[in-house]
Amino acid sequence: MKRAAVIGGGAWGTALAQVAARAGLEVCLQIREAEAVRQIRETRENALFLPGVKLDEAISATQDMADLAGADLVLAVAPAQFLRSALTEFAPHARPGLPVLLCSKGVEQGSLKLMTQVLAETLPDCSPAVLSGPSFAGEVSRGLPTAVTLACPDEALGKQLAEALATPSFRPYLASDMIGAEAGGAIKNVLAIACGIVEGKGLGRSAHAALITRGFAEMTRMAVALGADAETVAGLCGLGDLVLTCSSPQSRNMSVGLALGGGMTLAEALAGKLSVAEGVASAPAVRALAASQGVEMPICAAVAAILAGEVGVDEAILGLLSRPLKAER
Repeated sequence: MKRAAVIGGGAWGTALAQVAARAGLEVCLQIREAEAVRQIRETRENALFLPGVKLDEAISATQDMADLAGADLVLAVAPAQFLRSALTEFAPHARPGLPVLLCSKGVEQGSLKLMTQVLAETLPDCSPAVLSGPSFAGEVSRGLPTAVTLACPDEALGKQLAEALATPSFRPYLASDMIGAEAGGAIKNVLAIACGIVEGKGLGRSAHAALITRGFAEMTRMAVALGADAETVAGLCGLGDLVLTCSSPQSRNMSVGLALGGGMTLAEALAGKLSVAEGVASAPAVRALAASQGVEMPICAAVAAILAGEVGVDEAILGLLSRPLKAER
Protein backbone atom coordinates (compact mmCIF):
# COMPACT_ATOMS: atom_id res chain seq x y z
CA MET A 1 0.00 0.00 0.00
CA LYS A 2 1.45 3.33 -1.11
CA ARG A 3 -1.44 5.80 -1.40
CA ALA A 4 -4.06 6.61 1.24
CA ALA A 5 -7.17 8.75 0.83
CA VAL A 6 -8.83 10.39 3.82
CA ILE A 7 -12.46 11.50 3.53
CA GLY A 8 -13.18 14.23 6.09
CA GLY A 9 -10.73 16.92 7.12
CA GLY A 10 -11.83 17.69 10.66
CA ALA A 11 -9.44 17.28 13.57
CA TRP A 12 -9.54 13.46 13.55
CA GLY A 13 -9.32 13.13 9.78
CA THR A 14 -6.36 15.49 9.70
CA ALA A 15 -4.66 13.61 12.54
CA LEU A 16 -5.12 10.28 10.72
CA ALA A 17 -3.73 11.82 7.54
CA GLN A 18 -0.66 12.73 9.59
CA VAL A 19 -0.44 9.14 10.90
CA ALA A 20 -0.61 7.72 7.37
CA ALA A 21 2.05 10.14 6.14
CA ARG A 22 4.36 9.25 9.04
CA ALA A 23 3.87 5.60 8.13
CA GLY A 24 5.31 6.38 4.68
CA LEU A 25 2.12 6.71 2.64
CA GLU A 26 1.28 9.38 0.12
CA VAL A 27 -1.93 10.95 1.46
CA CYS A 28 -4.77 12.88 -0.18
CA LEU A 29 -7.03 14.57 2.39
CA GLN A 30 -10.51 15.51 1.18
CA ILE A 31 -12.07 18.46 3.04
CA ARG A 32 -15.40 20.19 2.41
CA GLU A 33 -14.17 23.61 3.58
CA ALA A 34 -12.28 25.53 0.89
CA GLU A 35 -10.55 27.62 3.57
CA ALA A 36 -9.03 24.53 5.20
CA VAL A 37 -7.76 23.31 1.81
CA ARG A 38 -6.17 26.71 1.18
CA GLN A 39 -4.53 26.77 4.61
CA ILE A 40 -2.97 23.34 4.19
CA ARG A 41 -1.67 24.17 0.72
CA GLU A 42 -0.20 27.51 1.77
CA THR A 43 0.87 27.00 5.40
CA ARG A 44 0.88 23.18 5.94
CA GLU A 45 -1.62 23.66 8.78
CA ASN A 46 -5.36 22.98 9.15
CA ALA A 47 -5.92 25.97 11.40
CA LEU A 48 -9.72 25.58 11.24
CA PHE A 49 -9.80 22.17 12.90
CA LEU A 50 -6.31 21.25 14.14
CA PRO A 51 -4.39 24.46 14.83
CA GLY A 52 -0.74 24.42 15.78
CA VAL A 53 0.13 21.15 14.01
CA LYS A 54 2.52 21.29 11.05
CA LEU A 55 1.39 18.71 8.52
CA ASP A 56 3.68 16.33 6.69
CA GLU A 57 4.68 17.29 3.13
CA ALA A 58 3.28 13.95 1.92
CA ILE A 59 -0.27 15.22 2.62
CA SER A 60 -2.15 16.98 -0.17
CA ALA A 61 -5.54 18.62 0.35
CA THR A 62 -8.55 18.76 -1.98
CA GLN A 63 -12.29 19.35 -2.07
CA ASP A 64 -12.77 17.05 -5.05
CA MET A 65 -13.58 13.37 -4.39
CA ALA A 66 -12.22 12.53 -7.86
CA ASP A 67 -8.72 13.27 -6.56
CA LEU A 68 -9.05 10.24 -4.26
CA ALA A 69 -9.35 7.79 -7.16
CA GLY A 70 -6.53 5.28 -7.33
CA ALA A 71 -5.91 5.15 -3.58
CA ASP A 72 -4.83 1.81 -2.09
CA LEU A 73 -6.92 2.38 1.04
CA VAL A 74 -9.51 4.90 2.22
CA LEU A 75 -9.99 6.21 5.73
CA ALA A 76 -13.60 7.41 6.04
CA VAL A 77 -13.63 10.07 8.77
CA ALA A 78 -16.65 12.22 7.90
CA PRO A 79 -18.97 12.77 10.91
CA ALA A 80 -21.37 9.87 11.38
CA GLN A 81 -24.48 11.79 10.32
CA PHE A 82 -22.76 12.87 7.08
CA LEU A 83 -20.95 9.64 6.26
CA ARG A 84 -23.67 8.32 3.95
CA SER A 85 -23.62 11.43 1.75
CA ALA A 86 -19.81 11.50 1.71
CA LEU A 87 -19.52 7.84 0.68
CA THR A 88 -22.25 8.28 -1.94
CA GLU A 89 -20.28 11.17 -3.42
CA PHE A 90 -17.11 9.08 -3.43
CA ALA A 91 -18.77 5.96 -4.90
CA PRO A 92 -18.08 6.74 -8.61
CA HIS A 93 -14.35 6.81 -7.82
CA ALA A 94 -14.16 3.57 -5.79
CA ARG A 95 -12.93 0.32 -7.31
CA PRO A 96 -14.27 -3.12 -6.26
CA GLY A 97 -12.40 -4.53 -3.28
CA LEU A 98 -11.07 -1.14 -2.17
CA PRO A 99 -10.32 -1.29 1.59
CA VAL A 100 -12.40 1.33 3.43
CA LEU A 101 -11.44 1.88 7.04
CA LEU A 102 -14.37 3.41 8.96
CA CYS A 103 -13.15 5.95 11.53
CA SER A 104 -16.45 7.73 12.29
CA LYS A 105 -18.21 6.94 15.57
CA GLY A 106 -21.98 7.10 15.80
CA VAL A 107 -25.41 5.71 15.01
CA GLU A 108 -27.19 7.18 12.00
CA GLN A 109 -30.35 9.05 12.87
CA GLY A 110 -33.52 7.80 11.22
CA SER A 111 -32.14 4.50 9.97
CA LEU A 112 -30.53 3.61 13.37
CA LYS A 113 -27.71 1.95 11.44
CA LEU A 114 -24.06 1.56 12.37
CA MET A 115 -21.38 2.85 10.01
CA THR A 116 -20.60 -0.62 8.61
CA GLN A 117 -24.23 -0.87 7.49
CA VAL A 118 -24.03 2.58 5.89
CA LEU A 119 -20.88 1.49 4.05
CA ALA A 120 -22.52 -1.74 2.87
CA GLU A 121 -25.37 0.27 1.35
CA THR A 122 -23.25 2.95 -0.31
CA LEU A 123 -20.11 1.03 -1.35
CA PRO A 124 -21.23 -2.63 -1.36
CA ASP A 125 -18.20 -3.86 -3.33
CA CYS A 126 -15.60 -2.39 -0.97
CA SER A 127 -13.74 -4.28 1.76
CA PRO A 128 -14.77 -2.93 5.19
CA ALA A 129 -12.75 -2.39 8.36
CA VAL A 130 -13.19 -0.29 11.51
CA LEU A 131 -10.63 1.82 13.38
CA SER A 132 -11.58 2.84 16.92
CA GLY A 133 -9.94 3.41 20.27
CA PRO A 134 -8.78 5.96 22.86
CA SER A 135 -7.28 8.72 20.73
CA PHE A 136 -7.36 12.50 20.94
CA ALA A 137 -6.63 14.09 17.57
CA GLY A 138 -4.18 16.64 18.96
CA GLU A 139 -2.11 14.00 20.73
CA VAL A 140 -2.12 11.61 17.77
CA SER A 141 -1.12 14.36 15.34
CA ARG A 142 1.83 15.31 17.57
CA GLY A 143 3.07 11.73 17.60
CA LEU A 144 2.22 10.88 21.22
CA PRO A 145 1.84 7.13 21.93
CA THR A 146 -1.58 5.78 20.94
CA ALA A 147 -3.07 2.28 20.70
CA VAL A 148 -6.30 1.52 18.82
CA THR A 149 -8.40 -1.41 17.61
CA LEU A 150 -8.40 -2.22 13.91
CA ALA A 151 -11.28 -4.61 13.28
CA CYS A 152 -11.52 -6.43 9.96
CA PRO A 153 -13.28 -9.72 9.14
CA ASP A 154 -10.58 -10.47 6.54
CA GLU A 155 -7.55 -11.35 8.67
CA ALA A 156 -5.02 -10.93 5.87
CA LEU A 157 -6.40 -7.52 4.91
CA GLY A 158 -6.49 -6.48 8.57
CA LYS A 159 -2.79 -7.27 8.92
CA GLN A 160 -2.03 -5.39 5.72
CA LEU A 161 -3.93 -2.30 6.92
CA ALA A 162 -2.29 -2.43 10.35
CA GLU A 163 1.17 -2.67 8.82
CA ALA A 164 0.40 0.20 6.44
CA LEU A 165 -0.62 2.57 9.25
CA ALA A 166 1.53 1.49 12.18
CA THR A 167 4.31 3.75 13.44
CA PRO A 168 6.37 3.64 16.64
CA SER A 169 3.77 5.94 18.23
CA PHE A 170 0.58 4.57 16.61
CA ARG A 171 -0.12 0.92 17.39
CA PRO A 172 -3.17 -0.88 15.89
CA TYR A 173 -4.33 -4.08 17.63
CA LEU A 174 -6.18 -6.47 15.33
CA ALA A 175 -9.69 -7.81 15.85
CA SER A 176 -12.33 -9.38 13.62
CA ASP A 177 -15.44 -8.02 15.39
CA MET A 178 -16.43 -4.85 13.55
CA ILE A 179 -19.77 -4.51 15.35
CA GLY A 180 -18.08 -4.50 18.75
CA ALA A 181 -15.50 -1.97 17.60
CA GLU A 182 -18.01 0.49 16.22
CA ALA A 183 -20.70 0.02 18.88
CA GLY A 184 -18.23 0.93 21.61
CA GLY A 185 -17.11 4.03 19.74
CA ALA A 186 -20.69 5.21 19.12
CA ILE A 187 -22.06 4.70 22.61
CA LYS A 188 -19.09 6.11 24.53
CA ASN A 189 -19.76 9.55 23.01
CA VAL A 190 -23.20 9.64 24.62
CA LEU A 191 -21.79 8.48 27.95
CA ALA A 192 -19.10 11.17 27.77
CA ILE A 193 -21.83 13.83 27.75
CA ALA A 194 -23.23 12.23 30.92
CA CYS A 195 -19.80 12.28 32.57
CA GLY A 196 -19.39 15.92 31.63
CA ILE A 197 -22.71 16.70 33.32
CA VAL A 198 -21.50 14.93 36.47
CA GLU A 199 -18.35 17.06 36.44
CA GLY A 200 -20.23 20.24 35.64
CA LYS A 201 -22.62 19.65 38.54
CA GLY A 202 -19.72 18.94 40.90
CA LEU A 203 -21.07 15.53 41.89
CA GLY A 204 -17.64 14.15 42.74
CA ARG A 205 -15.22 11.44 41.64
CA SER A 206 -17.28 8.62 43.14
CA ALA A 207 -20.24 9.52 40.95
CA HIS A 208 -17.92 9.86 37.95
CA ALA A 209 -16.49 6.37 38.48
CA ALA A 210 -19.93 4.89 39.01
CA LEU A 211 -21.23 6.44 35.82
CA ILE A 212 -18.33 5.10 33.73
CA THR A 213 -18.82 1.61 35.18
CA ARG A 214 -22.58 1.51 34.73
CA GLY A 215 -22.23 3.16 31.35
CA PHE A 216 -19.84 0.40 30.30
CA ALA A 217 -22.51 -2.12 31.31
CA GLU A 218 -24.98 -0.35 29.00
CA MET A 219 -22.44 -0.32 26.17
CA THR A 220 -21.76 -4.02 26.56
CA ARG A 221 -25.47 -4.96 26.67
CA MET A 222 -26.16 -3.07 23.47
CA ALA A 223 -23.10 -4.36 21.61
CA VAL A 224 -23.92 -7.97 22.48
CA ALA A 225 -27.55 -7.45 21.43
CA LEU A 226 -26.28 -6.27 18.04
CA GLY A 227 -24.16 -9.39 17.65
CA ALA A 228 -20.81 -8.25 19.06
CA ASP A 229 -18.46 -10.15 21.33
CA ALA A 230 -18.33 -8.72 24.87
CA GLU A 231 -14.55 -9.27 24.87
CA THR A 232 -14.16 -6.76 22.02
CA VAL A 233 -16.00 -4.06 23.96
CA ALA A 234 -13.74 -4.70 26.97
CA GLY A 235 -10.75 -3.65 24.85
CA LEU A 236 -9.39 -0.42 23.44
CA CYS A 237 -12.40 0.31 21.21
CA GLY A 238 -14.87 0.10 24.10
CA LEU A 239 -13.60 0.42 27.64
CA GLY A 240 -10.39 2.18 26.58
CA ASP A 241 -12.19 4.79 24.51
CA LEU A 242 -14.83 5.24 27.22
CA VAL A 243 -12.25 5.94 29.94
CA LEU A 244 -10.43 8.51 27.80
CA THR A 245 -13.51 10.32 26.51
CA CYS A 246 -15.12 10.47 29.93
CA SER A 247 -12.03 11.72 31.73
CA SER A 248 -10.89 14.87 29.95
CA PRO A 249 -12.49 18.15 28.82
CA GLN A 250 -10.39 17.73 25.64
CA SER A 251 -13.25 15.46 24.62
CA ARG A 252 -15.77 17.46 22.59
CA ASN A 253 -18.59 15.34 24.00
CA MET A 254 -17.51 15.72 27.61
CA SER A 255 -17.10 19.47 27.13
CA VAL A 256 -20.75 19.67 26.00
CA GLY A 257 -21.77 17.83 29.17
CA LEU A 258 -19.63 20.13 31.32
CA ALA A 259 -21.46 23.11 29.86
CA LEU A 260 -24.88 21.51 30.42
CA GLY A 261 -23.97 20.58 33.98
CA GLY A 262 -22.83 24.14 34.55
CA GLY A 263 -26.24 25.51 33.61
CA MET A 264 -25.88 26.30 29.90
CA THR A 265 -28.47 25.39 27.31
CA LEU A 266 -27.54 23.00 24.53
CA ALA A 267 -27.45 25.89 22.04
CA GLU A 268 -25.05 27.77 24.30
CA ALA A 269 -22.90 24.67 24.77
CA LEU A 270 -22.55 24.19 21.02
CA ALA A 271 -22.19 27.87 20.06
CA GLY A 272 -19.08 28.72 18.10
CA LYS A 273 -17.86 25.12 17.75
CA LEU A 274 -16.77 23.98 14.29
CA SER A 275 -15.89 20.44 15.38
CA VAL A 276 -18.75 17.98 15.77
CA ALA A 277 -19.66 16.45 19.15
CA GLU A 278 -20.88 13.10 17.77
CA GLY A 279 -22.73 12.18 20.97
CA VAL A 280 -25.25 15.00 20.53
CA ALA A 281 -26.47 13.57 17.23
CA SER A 282 -26.06 9.93 18.25
CA ALA A 283 -27.92 10.15 21.59
CA PRO A 284 -31.47 10.05 20.17
CA ALA A 285 -30.44 7.31 17.73
CA VAL A 286 -28.86 5.24 20.52
CA ARG A 287 -32.01 5.64 22.63
CA ALA A 288 -34.23 4.56 19.75
CA LEU A 289 -31.92 1.66 18.90
CA ALA A 290 -31.99 0.47 22.51
CA ALA A 291 -35.78 0.54 22.48
CA SER A 292 -35.91 -1.41 19.21
CA GLN A 293 -33.56 -4.05 20.64
CA GLY A 294 -35.22 -4.22 24.05
CA VAL A 295 -31.96 -3.19 25.76
CA GLU A 296 -32.04 -1.23 29.01
CA MET A 297 -29.82 1.88 28.72
CA PRO A 298 -31.02 4.36 31.37
CA ILE A 299 -27.96 6.63 31.27
CA CYS A 300 -28.01 7.01 27.49
CA ALA A 301 -31.79 7.53 27.61
CA ALA A 302 -31.36 10.27 30.21
CA VAL A 303 -28.78 12.05 28.06
CA ALA A 304 -31.07 11.88 25.03
CA ALA A 305 -33.94 13.29 27.10
CA ILE A 306 -31.79 16.19 28.36
CA LEU A 307 -30.58 17.03 24.85
CA ALA A 308 -34.15 16.92 23.51
CA GLY A 309 -35.35 19.29 26.26
CA GLU A 310 -37.71 16.67 27.64
CA VAL A 311 -36.24 16.88 31.15
CA GLY A 312 -33.85 19.16 32.99
CA VAL A 313 -30.44 18.04 34.19
CA ASP A 314 -31.49 17.86 37.86
CA GLU A 315 -34.64 15.90 37.03
CA ALA A 316 -32.66 13.42 34.94
CA ILE A 317 -30.10 12.88 37.71
CA LEU A 318 -32.85 12.35 40.29
CA GLY A 319 -34.53 9.86 37.97
CA LEU A 320 -31.35 7.79 37.66
CA LEU A 321 -30.66 7.84 41.39
CA SER A 322 -34.25 6.84 42.18
CA ARG A 323 -34.28 3.71 40.03
CA PRO A 324 -35.18 0.47 41.85
CA LEU A 325 -32.29 -1.35 43.51
CA LYS A 326 -31.04 -4.34 41.53
CA ALA A 327 -28.19 -6.82 41.16
CA GLU A 328 -25.04 -5.57 39.47
CA ARG A 329 -24.70 -6.96 35.96
